[in-house]
Amino acid sequence: MALKKLKPTTPGQRFKVASTFEEITSSTPHKALVYGVKKSGGRNNQGKMTMRYIGGGHKKLYRFIDFRRDKDNIPATVKTIEYDPNRTARIALICYADGEKSYIVAPNGLKVGQQVISGQGVAPELGNTLLLSEIPFGTLIHNIELAPGQGAKLARSAGSYAQLMSRDGKYAIVKMPSGETRMILQACRATIGMVSNVEHNLEISGKAGRSRWLGRRPRNRGVVMNPVDHPMGGGEGRASGGQPRSRKGIPSKGYKTRSLKKHSDKYIIERRKNK
Repeated sequence: MALKKLKPTTPGQRFKVASTFEEITSSTPHKALVYGVKKSGGRNNQGKMTMRYIGGGHKKLYRFIDFRRDKDNIPATVKTIEYDPNRTARIALICYADGEKSYIVAPNGLKVGQQVISGQGVAPELGNTLLLSEIPFGTLIHNIELAPGQGAKLARSAGSYAQLMSRDGKYAIVKMPSGETRMILQACRATIGMVSNVEHNLEISGKAGRSRWLGRRPRNRGVVMNPVDHPMGGGEGRASGGQPRSRKGIPSKGYKTRSLKKHSDKYIIERRKNK
């Protein structure tokens, strides 16, 4: 995956840094694996706005992604690498030996024609899905389950990966993309490699219109509102607004909102690093 910097022929292209999409091999999704998605525009069933700054955006078709990878010991061949408007990563269309097709999140470096496989006793190679109990220490992994058979929940976005550190009893010790170290059952599955589109974080949209294409409307700052609308609003001129906090009064810098009695605390060995 590579990036391109456009010539400043228009104001919107002056600072734009975009993907070259050179890894994409097909622009048409597999029809049997897509369905339409209706947008809410941030409104509930009464038509009232419950989420601000949402609306518009280009129409999308949802690609059904196989996050379970439970079709065991049947090799599949990568047919295409495709763009997915619903996620930052690229997706791959794979065709199993029995003819069934499905989409998976494409690992970085996966090529058309390669074979991938899932199940027990599978080699820990790029794109293969194994139990955490069978993956070698130090391996980079993504699409990690939190409960056996649940489907992948962790490390699914562009360029993200976790690392298997060690094992302890029935648990595997995994270092998460955030830097957090936690225990996950060895019966859970994970896919070898890191997620594709690794330079996604370096892209620059270049203009506000691209946010509108993604369905994001302009976001107002709290300090420019009136006191009735936001705790940081009001004041004469360009007032700073006092302590940073949300519209409901919750402090936004350093205030811990995680429950002190959260069930999953016992699985966390080391917290994520503070920036």
